Amino acid sequence: MSSIDTSRPTSSSASGASPSDRFEAATAPAARQVRRLRRTFGMLGELPAPLLALVDATALAAACLLVPADIPLLWRVATIVALFVGLSIRHTHRAGTGRVRPTTLLLAITTGGLSATAGLLAARSLMPSGPAAPDLLILGVAATLTVVVLRSALQVAARHARRSGAGTVPTLIVGAGIIGRQLERRMRQHPELGFTPVGFLDDDPSPLGQLDAGRPALVLGPTAALPEVIQRSGARHVVFSFTRAPDSEVLPLLRECQREGIDVSVMPRLFENVNGRVRVEQLAGLPLLALRQTNPRGWQFLVKHGSDRLFAAALLLLLSPLLACIALAVRLSSPGSVLYRQERVGRDGRAFKLLKFRSMRPSTDPVDLAVIERLEIAGLGPGGIEGEDRRTPIGRFLRRSGLDELPQLVNVLRGEMSIVGPRPERPEFADRFGERLRRYDDRHLVRAGITGWAQVNGLRGQTSIAERIEWDNWYIQNWSLGLDLLSLALTPLAILRTPSEEEAAGVSDAAAVDGN
Repeated sequence: MSSIDTSRPTSSSASGASPSDRFEAATAPAARQVRRLRRTFGMLGELPAPLLALVDATALAAACLLVPADIPLLWRVATIVALFVGLSIRHTHRAGTGRVRPTTLLLAITTGGLSATAGLLAARSLMPSGPAAPDLLILGVAATLTVVVLRSALQVAARHARRSGAGTVPTLIVGAGIIGRQLERRMRQHPELGFTPVGFLDDDPSPLGQLDAGRPALVLGPTAALPEVIQRSGARHVVFSFTRAPDSEVLPLLRECQREGIDVSVMPRLFENVNGRVRVEQLAGLPLLALRQTNPRGWQFLVKHGSDRLFAAALLLLLSPLLACIALAVRLSSPGSVLYRQERVGRDGRAFKLLKFRSMRPSTDPVDLAVIERLEIAGLGPGGIEGEDRRTPIGRFLRRSGLDELPQLVNVLRGEMSIVGPRPERPEFADRFGERLRRYDDRHLVRAGITGWAQVNGLRGQTSIAERIEWDNWYIQNWSLGLDLLSLALTPLAILRTPSEEEAAGVSDAAAVDGN
């Protein structure tokens, strides 16, 4: 079993200590102060529930009492109480909301505040006298916006602190298999969520060497050693993933964690089919997870496809001057057609011709199989520069800005694509990925998109195809019109954050070398 060295140098070291030891001892008080400040800063987004309620109540009171309007004090107090109740119903005071996706939390605050305001207006309409309805509406909206601004500031501060390592929760993962490693990887990729993986517990960690070449997992002991490892590592959160240990052994450990005040999370079985619509039901005292799945053949997707076409038609009309300018620039940049047509695989595995503004000099060379092999070795999806760099000067700009994708609005009008959905792959890649990657073909349940949930989460270009599949399938299972609107709003930010194609190609080459 691996052990963790918790020893620290002290100021009472021997007189023969090295200069580095004396320097560390001298700077220890300042270092402790910095760590204390970082912990305090990092706690902003993880306030306990009573303190969150106090923050919201203070913000509501300040807004409702200070907004200039001809509203009696009694109505102002009633507004504070109604809005506070509205926020409570939406669970915005629950501990742990600092780790909720910011848009989800702010949407809950907004709907809770506006619902309470609507209730106040309804109550006002039933009374013979009272403040003017417009004044009451302004008061409720102003108070709600005050809470939104305050919580946004707390979220930004907390996420920034966590990215720098402050305020994170040391986390143990029980189960070092594929799913456990996936959890650990997500925690490291998203430090703003506030979890720092300190290691695994597993009775049979032998498969680990096949999962992450170059970075072996830190297995701290068998599952039964959980209490001892918690004491030694200082973990304050335990995630029970999939493990070979029987439930009769795991359940007492889970209960002991709860008795000791350790936060516990459990990875559900069949988690691939668990979405945000899951509901806990009781069957004679036994809990059941009722799974409500998205139906890509249902009426909701008919609404989505209709709104997609209306939106695409409006954008084509609105952007027609820009499209004409880009077409002229492409025509003048190099000989060849303005549009580039490439076969892609869409819904139900049907092929279609995807349209783009041409950004490269024409070539008659067939697909380079070495490129496909290199991407497979690195575990990356296609995109960016593949082989010879044939980009034109205007093409570099179009690809970097994403403007080369605008002709796909025509694909949307034809019913071949949606505005938001999984990005379509070329047939040669789709066939290989479908054979080698679990659940890859699930993306073909819906129409492909111009932008997608995977792309707005940083997976544009030559990035992990396994990660793309996970994000795309999550989008399908949790689809809503609100999620589409959020994806559209985040797309410009995703384009700005995407590294250049030269940098992406360098990363993929390095990954391929590591894979060899």
